Amino acid sequence: MRKILLLGALLALPLLAHATTNITGTWQVKVDLSGQSGAPTFVLKQDADKLTGKYSGAFGEADMKGTIKGDEITLEFEVSGFTVHYQGKLNSDGTKFEGTCDYGGQASGTFTATKSADH
Repeated sequence: MRKILLLGALLALPLLAHATTNITGTWQVKVDLSGQSGAPTFVLKQDADKLTGKYSGAFGEADMKGTIKGDEITLEFEVSGFTVHYQGKLNSDGTKFEGTCDYGGQASGTFTATKSADH
């Protein structure tokens, strides 16, 4: 019985690590959109599973909103009349997330976001 409890606890550790990770802070992002690249900044604030923040990049600035559920992060913001959508996975220590992005059907690609060390 003790082995089963220990195994269950070990399997739950990765989930607990993400549950306590707070991604509030400044994130430097590298985006690749079909051969074009960009380097926006996200400033995020986490409140439970809700995310809010600010995008700063080639399209100016925009308010962001999103969610974090386990290691899954989604973010959206409006720029130049279209909705931009980022979806990615957070790494185990909460310092990087990466995934895919879609710029309102105009362009799509991949991204990597790295948390700034000062936050």
